[in-house]
Formats: sequence, C-alpha cells, structure tokens
Amino acid sequence: MVVKTHSKGRGVTGLNVGAQNVQRYFQKGTLYVEIQLDHLRIQCGLAPEFWQGEPEIHDPRLCAWLETKYPSCYSKGDSVPLALIPDGKNSFKLQPACAAAPSRLRLARRTAA
Repeated sequence: MVVKTHSKGRGVTGLNVGAQNVQRYFQKGTLYVEIQLDHLRIQCGLAPEFWQGEPEIHDPRLCAWLETKYPSCYSKGDSVPLALIPDGKNSFKLQPACAAAPSRLRLARRTAA
C-alpha cells in the first residue's frame, strides 16, 4: 500500500495510512503494528483516532527515522510517498515507494484511490 509522511512540525512526523488502507490491511481493534525500518523493527501503538477517521501512525522512533531519511518531511512540510508492505500479522516493511515491486505498487495505488 502507498502511504504518505505526515508532519505536524519537527519531532511529530508519522505516516498517514489512509482510511481505505486501514479497512483493507488492518484488523479492526489492533492495538499496535510492527514496522521494519531498514534493519530496525519497531512496535508502534495505534491510537483510538486511527480507527475514527485519523489513520496516522506516530511513534518517536518512526519520527526520528523519517526525519533522518526524509528531511523535507518536516522542513518544507512536503509529503513523501512510501510503500508499507504487509509482512505477516500486524507487521509491515516500510520502504521508498519506488523500491516496491511495480505490480504491488499499482495494486496499492488502485486501492488508495
């Protein structure tokens, strides 16, 4: 699935998953997800708002990683598209959208639209 970075200022950058992706890829009521960032695997809690129209994932480690890899996320307020690829139950790999397999990315874009 294609997700976008979302910044509310330095130190508060996360992922906007999109409501349709939540319905398709997340089991209702899940409290946390695991996300693999390069060689690091972290657990990110899902706030109640995630299920109520604010499908964003925030975590201090995710924020630090995103702001290091994509400094324009917070400095210019730019949104960066990324691929969040399912990798088991409540587990995902995060990588640049261009690195995702083309067929998976096309499917994810149709789903997000």
